Amino acid sequence: MTHRLVALAGLVAAVSLGACAQTALPRADAARLEGRIEALSQFGANEDGGVDRVAYSDADLAGRDWIMGEMEALGLADIHIDAGGNITGRRAGTDGDAKPIMFGSHIDSVLGGGNYDGPAGVLTALEAVELLNEADIATRSPLDLIVFANEEGGLIGSLALTGRLSPGAFRVVSDSGYTIEEGTKRIGGDLSQMANDVISKGDLKGFVELHIEQGAFLEEENIDIGVVQGIVGIEWWDVTLRGMPNHAGTTPMNRRRDALLAAAKLTQAVNEVATGMEGRQVATVGRIEAFPGAPNVIPGRVEMSLEVRDLETERIEQVYDEITARANAISAESGVEISFERLELASEPALTDPAIRDAIAAAAEDLGLSYKFMPSGAGHDAQDMAGVAPTGMIFVPSKGGISHSPEEFTSAQDLANGADVIVRALLAIDAF
Repeated sequence: MTHRLVALAGLVAAVSLGACAQTALPRADAARLEGRIEALSQFGANEDGGVDRVAYSDADLAGRDWIMGEMEALGLADIHIDAGGNITGRRAGTDGDAKPIMFGSHIDSVLGGGNYDGPAGVLTALEAVELLNEADIATRSPLDLIVFANEEGGLIGSLALTGRLSPGAFRVVSDSGYTIEEGTKRIGGDLSQMANDVISKGDLKGFVELHIEQGAFLEEENIDIGVVQGIVGIEWWDVTLRGMPNHAGTTPMNRRRDALLAAAKLTQAVNEVATGMEGRQVATVGRIEAFPGAPNVIPGRVEMSLEVRDLETERIEQVYDEITARANAISAESGVEISFERLELASEPALTDPAIRDAIAAAAEDLGLSYKFMPSGAGHDAQDMAGVAPTGMIFVPSKGGISHSPEEFTSAQDLANGADVIVRALLAIDAF
């Protein structure tokens, strides 16, 4: 047996020998989970089979009311909306001095979104509470189930909860047409009181979030559970290429300083750099615009974007350094000046807690589920929570790797597997 499996077996044993463990946990009910997915999907349902449950919209309000009803039905106490608009309900613990363990996700969607991105984490959290209730298991730590506000609009709820939401964001207009400040008030929060509800380091024993993978690795490798190592950091640059605008009919091909041609070569170089290294780093050119933009004028200026993501800041910088080296070579060959401006909107990598990571893997091991350690390439509320609490994250498979689409799908059994892992991970954290 490997050292890792010995450690995992030890974590499983610690839970099974704990005060809660004499009562066997039932397995999650896939049909019950599917029923809750279908019920929540009615709020903001669109004709394509997905949802337009954009934060602060009427559909979001209705979905949040339904969730609070489900929380109340499960016996959660102190169900309330904090200053950032987040919904929290507590399952009491037996130790009045114990720090709470928080778990949950979000229910808001993008326009034209699907039924699983966010709701999977909230509904499996409800299922975990239901399993604990059915088994009559009491935890020492209080368990706080949270539904974050406006995750899709920029992790607004978790930023507010961790005290990192900039006042400048209050005036940003959301997809529902309300500013962040207006929308938060609409759902029962008040950003002017944000400081009163901030969670600081040491306030929580841990935080766990389940999410659909939003990629295809788990499905393609036939793996049940992803144990997230961390959420990747993201760096952005604006790239400007300056050549010489000139007449497209009278300028010979060998005398052109075509900024768009140089941009095409740079775009290909970005792809080659990212794919030429070992690892899971990604680099993307997602926006490109040529000027003056006339059919009969050689483009003299191009503005384009560059985004690089990886779990390690050092790797992001390595990718960027190689891209700029390729840019210098393209510039020398084409006579087109290329400049990079780093933007300040970047997010640093957020690593998960090793002990919680191993608790999640131990839970999968105990259940006979296959699992793998993997990074998250997308942003989640967990990345903000990792700054204030030991954090873990669980992935379940996404069919075809599709997300932010009505075609998004995760099977009820995969959701049930995730709920089974959550509840056991919570018990493991409670036993720490």
